[in-house]
Amino acid sequence: MVQGSGRCFVDTTTCLAILAVTMLNAKRIDLHTHSLLSDGELLPSELLRRASALGHAAVAITDHADASNMELVINQLRRLLEAQPTDFQAALLIGIELTHIAPASIDGLARRAKDLGAEVVVVHGETIVEPVAPGTNLAAAKSRAVDVLAHPGLITTEVARALAERGALCELTARKGHCLTNGHVARICVAAGTKMVVNTDAHAPSDLATLEFARSVAQGAGLAPDLIDQATLTNPRHFVDRILAARN
Repeated sequence: MVQGSGRCFVDTTTCLAILAVTMLNAKRIDLHTHSLLSDGELLPSELLRRASALGHAAVAITDHADASNMELVINQLRRLLEAQPTDFQAALLIGIELTHIAPASIDGLARRAKDLGAEVVVVHGETIVEPVAPGTNLAAAKSRAVDVLAHPGLITTEVARALAERGALCELTARKGHCLTNGHVARICVAAGTKMVVNTDAHAPSDLATLEFARSVAQGAGLAPDLIDQATLTNPRHFVDRILAARN
């Protein structure tokens, strides 16, 4: 592994080989989880171990962040990746979730996160169960440094189209409360041609989901079988492939 310019570079031969083997049997990928680095219950290592035991191919640890802790979170995850690169079957993706950030600050902080080495930038969307600032969804959708809009609540067609235009992912979530608008999110995204992904927003061991359960979440949101495959397998797989290839 080589480190420089705030980023970590890993020999991708081993990583890609591991991922290729695990994905042969349609493995689960989760792009939104939390550890003790924010409000999750588990060390990153235990989170990865438990995800591996459930058959995950890759997990993005995306702890809550703003300008006060973003660099610390990213550096801690990078340190784990450097010291334990092959400890787990599930590949670690270095991420953050920008949480309750004012819309005007989202793009700048997302770009800063990428500069620091974040591979997955999630924005905490306008869920109906929290007082997220109006305009958060649109600011995230328009930022080229944001990869996933999480639990966007009553997402608008404008937001969905902005995500679609740049190929960003919109989340269907398994998390209690946030999931109440999954049906609406799915309907708007399908109409706009927006790519979707099923994530757990896991904070505790019991929050992690098998591929079968993730597919049930997508089905419950009203997706057709081909779109269920895309949201649970194809879209996250292509996203992870690009990240691992970029580690050269």
